Amino acid sequence: MRRSPLRVLALVALTGLASVVAACGFTPLYGQTAAGSGLTRIAVTTQDDRLGYRLREQLEDALAVDRAQAPLWRLSTVVEQSRRPLGRRIDDTASRYELTVKADWTLTPLSGGTPLTGTETVTTTYAAADQPYAAIAAQQDGEDRAAAELARVIRLDLLQALAE
Repeated sequence: MRRSPLRVLALVALTGLASVVAACGFTPLYGQTAAGSGLTRIAVTTQDDRLGYRLREQLEDALAVDRAQAPLWRLSTVVEQSRRPLGRRIDDTASRYELTVKADWTLTPLSGGTPLTGTETVTTTYAAADQPYAAIAAQQDGEDRAAAELARVIRLDLLQALAE
């Protein structure tokens, strides 16, 4: 079976590109030797309420926590939230709410050493509903979205702090 010259050329180019990428020190973010590999060994603790639980859940997902290995770090967070009405209806009730969530985090090495600290703030909005169940569901959805965004930015902070 004879191969076409175009196919052989593409195979040679792909092999050459792979060797160039490997020679430059490139490692995938989720590779074993990448900066993110240390994040799997972080134990996450948050406050004992709904928002704290959702943040812990989101952080453990974002950090890809490996429970099979002993943690090397402890990440503690303190979360504060505030809700502000936006827009007014004709009956002087809010039509939307702005939810601002602030998280102070501390990453402490379990072997001892200097802890790393940081603060992140995220803001999300949600519509105010007239029905009680819909209003609760909208508020919880806003909290869930804020927790997911906080987990994302805290993960980026941790990657930057551990890389330095």
